[in-house]
Amino acid sequence: MTDEINNNEIPKSDPAGSPINNGGSYPTGNPYNTQAQYNAAPQKYGSSFAYVSENSAPSRKQRRHPVLKACAFVLCLAIVGVGSIQGYRIYQDHKDKNGFSEFSESGSKKSSSTSDADDEGEDNNDDGPLPSMIELAAREDAKPIPDIVEDIMPSVVGVSATFEYTVNSYDFFGWGMGNSSQQEMVGRGTGIIFSEDGYIVTNAHCVYDDSSTYHAGEALEVSVRFSDQTEHDAKIIAYDTDTDIAVLKVDESGLKPATFGDSNNLRVGELVIAVGNPLGFDLFGSVTCGIVSALNRKISINDKEMNLIQTDAAINSGNSGGPLLNSCGQVIGINSAKMSSSYGSASVEGLGFAIPIDNAKQIIDDLIHYNYVKGRPQLGISTVDVTESDSRRYNIPMGAYVAVVDSGSAAEKAGIKVRDIIIDFNGDTIGSTTQLNSAKNKYKAGDTVEVTVNRNGKDIKLTVKLQEDQSNKSASGADRFAPSN
Repeated sequence: MTDEINNNEIPKSDPAGSPINNGGSYPTGNPYNTQAQYNAAPQKYGSSFAYVSENSAPSRKQRRHPVLKACAFVLCLAIVGVGSIQGYRIYQDHKDKNGFSEFSESGSKKSSSTSDADDEGEDNNDDGPLPSMIELAAREDAKPIPDIVEDIMPSVVGVSATFEYTVNSYDFFGWGMGNSSQQEMVGRGTGIIFSEDGYIVTNAHCVYDDSSTYHAGEALEVSVRFSDQTEHDAKIIAYDTDTDIAVLKVDESGLKPATFGDSNNLRVGELVIAVGNPLGFDLFGSVTCGIVSALNRKISINDKEMNLIQTDAAINSGNSGGPLLNSCGQVIGINSAKMSSSYGSASVEGLGFAIPIDNAKQIIDDLIHYNYVKGRPQLGISTVDVTESDSRRYNIPMGAYVAVVDSGSAAEKAGIKVRDIIIDFNGDTIGSTTQLNSAKNKYKAGDTVEVTVNRNGKDIKLTVKLQEDQSNKSASGADRFAPSN
């Protein structure tokens, strides 16, 4: 620690040890000429330094310049930043020159300077382009779609059917004039060659019209067009309106049948391909692709509840009866229906339906061998719905109104009569014809069931022994009647 000395304390001797004259005289050799010089000069006292006398001039305080310092600091930052950017550009240019392929006049060639480590990184990290939706939806044993189309096309035919229907004449006020005339119309669809000896599968509605618009019944004439554009007359073997399946026959042999698969193995999201003749033969053999949107869809068509495959593959008028294929080229469905483009107030697209081939195989075999579906239960009646508005208007219960009772049928033998309203079928509540058919099809021919009908406001229980349905063996189309007053 530095020792402080008072300015007024003059040492008794000089640094060499000589005595000092307090009166103002200094010994010989003293470098100080005056008392002021002595006082102003630094003195040694042992190991310490004496500070300057108060009479000496004070040291000037250093001035600071904050603005200049800030400017200098910003300038330094700018210099560093510009240098860093320029350095990065030089580094990147050097990397690009060494890492990218060099191009020659004949094509591209990878630079020899590219390291092996880069190649290994590409092999490990780059698995190639992402697969397409078709590749993701296809099965592992899938075939190329062009090969599937080439293979199936000789097995797809066009179906042309001529119908006759009645047109009634009306006057200006909408009253019937008692005049009627017969008109013809032609419908076109698609078919699948089932066997090499000429059996062809299509939809029942392609050869039998039971719609509420025409009631045309069975077609008068049917012909088929093959992929080579030749046309041949066809005979209707049988049809089943409950499952919308029909079998035709042409007098040809050596035909190429389609390959049929297993619809039970289908998965939602799986790739499917539809082939048919939308809007007629002008677009013969059109191919569309999609996926399985849903399985086991219960859809009601013409009062028949059907268990169908739903797909977003484009299915239009004329595709009916054509094949729905899996990605292996096997027929797994028969295209049957398309939801209307306007469903109520909603706009509908991409809703097509097909009959699962596993459900159709037994039907097809029965139609070929017996001309009808064996074991199918039948009541022997024709019914129309009693809607909620009908129920309120006529003060009758909702159900299936009996319009026709066939002679000798199971219904007639059980005591069911015209104007009865079926409200219960063996424990299942009935509110429509669709519900009645669904409840009935749970049983087989020969089963005994209990049916409850409302007759003149009273509920009556009747026992019915179901008969085998053979109605499709011949042309028959029961008319539908509105509830009577």
